[in-house]
Amino acid sequence: MIKTGILMPALQANRHPVDARCVRLLAKAENAAAVAPVLETHALSRGDNDVLIEVKAAAVNPSDVKAATGLMPYAVFPRTSGRDYAGVVIDGPSGLIGREVLGSSGDLGIRRDGTHATHLVVEADAVVEKPAGISWDEAAGIGVPFVTAMEGLRRAGIPKAGETVLVMGVNGKVGQAAVQIASWHGARVIGVVRKSEPYEGHSNAPVEVIDASATDVAARVRELTGGKGADIVYNTVGDPYFQAAHKSLALRGRQILIAAVDRIVQFNILEFYRGQHTYVGIDTLALSSVATGEVLRELAPGFAGGHLKPFPIKPSAIYPLEQAKAAFVAVAGSSRDRVILRP
Repeated sequence: MIKTGILMPALQANRHPVDARCVRLLAKAENAAAVAPVLETHALSRGDNDVLIEVKAAAVNPSDVKAATGLMPYAVFPRTSGRDYAGVVIDGPSGLIGREVLGSSGDLGIRRDGTHATHLVVEADAVVEKPAGISWDEAAGIGVPFVTAMEGLRRAGIPKAGETVLVMGVNGKVGQAAVQIASWHGARVIGVVRKSEPYEGHSNAPVEVIDASATDVAARVRELTGGKGADIVYNTVGDPYFQAAHKSLALRGRQILIAAVDRIVQFNILEFYRGQHTYVGIDTLALSSVATGEVLRELAPGFAGGHLKPFPIKPSAIYPLEQAKAAFVAVAGSSRDRVILRP
């Protein structure tokens, strides 16, 4: 079982600094192919309210690659990369030592040293207990996709039973996480794909799939919903699907946006306010480790009850720290696999 409470026992254990092997990004790269991570050893010690974690697995996210190539101007160099992790607490409040935990963050690996290392220091109330029966690699892969999906649905309003959620880019990792969460809460889910393919992920109910290459998405959504439209559109792609999402919204519908190809879009303002629509922008990079932990704790009952499942991790998508560059290249190549670094 995952425990949903914040893990903050009062007693403190003795501090034991460790020498951690870390994947370091020394300077901004011109492009993904030029990312040149190196391995360095750094001494880590925790503060009063921190834990020291022996990292068992850490995910590589697209945002890690973007930060390495200067697409996030606030990224610092040099730094240890990585936002998501799973591992064992080896120093910290006495009640936490030995606990198997996971976590994620918007600042780890970007504005401060991150998770692509043998060890990590993070705030004690940022960690969440690892679900029983889930491997280290699977636990490390939960972070960014599930936090992004959940934060979007929290902000837009957790869907209720009987509501319809339309997920654009349903086979992406955030799309799959959104399907899991929405169907866990009893919503009907419709997915959109860019070419003919079935839904690939876990769901708690059947997912109807619309092939955007062969069908008018908005017209099909209206047809499937008796003319009403979708209560929530989770647009994981951005502007390529913006108009279709806009046209698919029900009265008082909400569109969630997390990405963009071109930054500028046009839309019908009259339809927007007459439809009483809401647009919700989500940037998980703005969430601290502690805030991210709060989101993960809301997901805990879903994993404990089997309603939410981690992404399968392929052996070919697991890399040692020494092959961090290959892991970054795989993610930059739009791999659908969840890519993991295993110290």
